[in-house]
Amino acid sequence: MPRFSHVLLEKDNSEHIAWLTINRPRRRNAIANLTVRELAEAVEDIEADDDIRVVILTGAGESFCAGGDLHALSGGAEPGAWASENTDDIRRSFKGAQRLMLGLQRLEKPVIGMINGAAVGAGFDLACVCDIRIGSPNARFMVAYVRIGLFPGFGGTWLYSRTLGSLGKAAEMLFTGDFLEADEAYRVGFLNKLVPEEELKATTLEMARKIAAGPPIAIRLSKLMLYKGLEFDLDTALKMAAAAETITLTSRDHQEGISSIRESRKPLYEGR
Repeated sequence: MPRFSHVLLEKDNSEHIAWLTINRPRRRNAIANLTVRELAEAVEDIEADDDIRVVILTGAGESFCAGGDLHALSGGAEPGAWASENTDDIRRSFKGAQRLMLGLQRLEKPVIGMINGAAVGAGFDLACVCDIRIGSPNARFMVAYVRIGLFPGFGGTWLYSRTLGSLGKAAEMLFTGDFLEADEAYRVGFLNKLVPEEELKATTLEMARKIAAGPPIAIRLSKLMLYKGLEFDLDTALKMAAAAETITLTSRDHQEGISSIRESRKPLYEGR
């Protein structure tokens, strides 16, 4: 397992759960170039680990992620291409963001965002790309880019309307830079669950364990088709569903599911 300086990757192979934590609490988990690279490498490590079936993404300390590191943007200790005046350098620098965001969405294992605090700018985009989001009252969300004259470079304009429930809400957040507080985020469906701060970790783990105990093949195909379905017409989606269902119908996991019902016991899925 790779070692990181901006990210913590912890695996519980007995429960098939990986914890991926942005570990820059003194910077409110702001994202620098190195953070993006390490997150992408950690996602790729998880993808290759067949023992892991679900991922929990969170931030260390009191913030989920404060977005792009303004110290780097203004030419700080690790400026990279973000502080460059060369437009090609800047454009190419976003390949890391593309690698990360596509890696999370295309990851075969479901990703649960445990939103423990503010998710701003690119941090909001990271929350959006999670499959499921569980937050505490400390969670709050802001597009933020408009406040400093920027465009959402981490894919936000694609993500917001798909996760916030309406084009109108996405437009409001894009154009105003106002905060979306936890209670409204739950009301519009952005947060799947809103729980007291002291129950956040336990509730997230309960969800992760439930998913990890499910049939990996069916869940993997379901996540794939959930997002690919955004690109398909119904005819194509039905044909792809038939192909995916053929795979699950001929799997050992399906046989195990049927057997567990007949024998009145919990299924033990192996992903085969």
